[in-house]
Amino acid sequence: MRRLIPILVLPALLAAVAACGDGGRRAAATAAAVAMLRAVADHDGEQACALLAPQTAKAVAQEQEATCADGVLKENLPAPGAEQDTQVYGQWAKVRLDHDTIFLATFPGGWRVVAAGCRPQEQDRPYDCTVSGR
Repeated sequence: MRRLIPILVLPALLAAVAACGDGGRRAAATAAAVAMLRAVADHDGEQACALLAPQTAKAVAQEQEATCADGVLKENLPAPGAEQDTQVYGQWAKVRLDHDTIFLATFPGGWRVVAAGCRPQEQDRPYDCTVSGR
């Protein structure tokens, strides 16, 4: 089941408090996003869940009525595509790939995916995300 989440307001809010993200932070956010999608494509649910934010991993398990590792593989996420753009806003990041937009946040240990399988909707509407922490 797809969920609409109010990610649209996130960039505006973050822009107000954003500090310039350096290339290393952008590269790390992109690497985490691609690694999570690659783990799903490789049917490695454990690795994919290790790259999800805690609330997102919990939501995947609850929605699929399974462990996160089993549930994330049922979520119909796209294979990782080429990076189109990565924006870092303090502790948040948005990574746009060929067929996906992924939102991340920093946690102890690095970037974690908060929402994936996200597609923009009409203007002023939230992103429609396959996986999110709600």
